[in-house]
Order: sequence, then structure tokens, then C-alpha cells
Amino acid sequence: MSRYEIAFSGRIVPGAQLDSVKANLARLFQADAQRIELLFSGRRMVIKNNLDEAAAEKYRSVIERAGAVVEVVDMDAPIEEIELAPPPAEAPEQHRTASAATPGRLQVAPRDEYMAAFADVEALDFGLAPVGTDLQDDKPEAQAPRVDLSQFSLAPVGSDMGQAKAASAGPAPDTSHLKLVD
Repeated sequence: MSRYEIAFSGRIVPGAQLDSVKANLARLFQADAQRIELLFSGRRMVIKNNLDEAAAEKYRSVIERAGAVVEVVDMDAPIEEIELAPPPAEAPEQHRTASAATPGRLQVAPRDEYMAAFADVEALDFGLAPVGTDLQDDKPEAQAPRVDLSQFSLAPVGSDMGQAKAASAGPAPDTSHLKLVD
């Protein structure tokens, strides 16, 4: 009996609106916006695993109705093995003449099949600086900007700088005709 997993990579059904798909998935998974944004990060996320075929199909259809495209993967499927080609055979004389022909360069020798792809790379021969050496270039001294201030002048101490004067309140109202009665 095969087991399946449901994986999501952020793809949505053609014609669906991204905001509505996010809202549908938030409602479906009962998740907050932060978790839904994590689903749409572009990375492949396994939503559910160890499902039988019927349950995997049910998950796929429900999530597809919400507007998202998921991948149903058979977890029991055999993994395809890829065999790398052996590195090209190179005579030791050629190796010595190649590095002798280009002084100041190192020839990279492959340590395994993966590194065989880099067998023909010529790398610069960088040395190591002594401990405590400053490797950063000197920065030029910063110069003060030249600003023309000739258009400005100073006002004498205590002078009015143009603030708006408060409007006078006007004369006090005449209250002589008013009386208090017991």
C-alpha cells in the first residue's frame, strides 16, 4: 500500500486571485496570516504526509477548490540514482606544463566526481596577509561641503524676528447696567 504526501510550492490555480486564495487557505487550515505567508514563500512545504491514496486525493481536491495547486507525491516511489561521468584523464606532464605555462595560477585537481567539473578551472594564487594587517583601502578625508551663506544676516539681539503679534482683545464690555437681585 503506497503512502502519499501533499506538498505546496506557492502556485495558485490559473485565474485565481492571490488574496482570495490566501484567505481561503487561512480559513481551511485555521491559520493566521503569518503562517499563510510562510506557505507562499516559494519554497516547497509538505502540508501532510503518510496519507493513503483516497485521503491524498481528498486533500488535493479541497485545496484546489480553495485556489491552490498542490503536488501529490508517492513516498514509496524509488529514487532515481544518477551516476556522474568519471573525470577526464590527464597526463601528469600536461598538468605540470599547464601550471608552468601560466605562472601565478593554481591548477585545481579533482578530489572526487563532483570536483571533476572544476578540473579545468584556473584560480588566481592569492597569498595570505600577515596577522593584524589592515586589508581595507584607506578612505579619503571627508571635506566639509561648500555652502554659500552670504544671503543670510544676523538680526540684533532682542529684535522682532517676524512673529505674528497677538490680536488685541478690544475694550472691556460695559456692565454698569447689570444688577444682582436677591
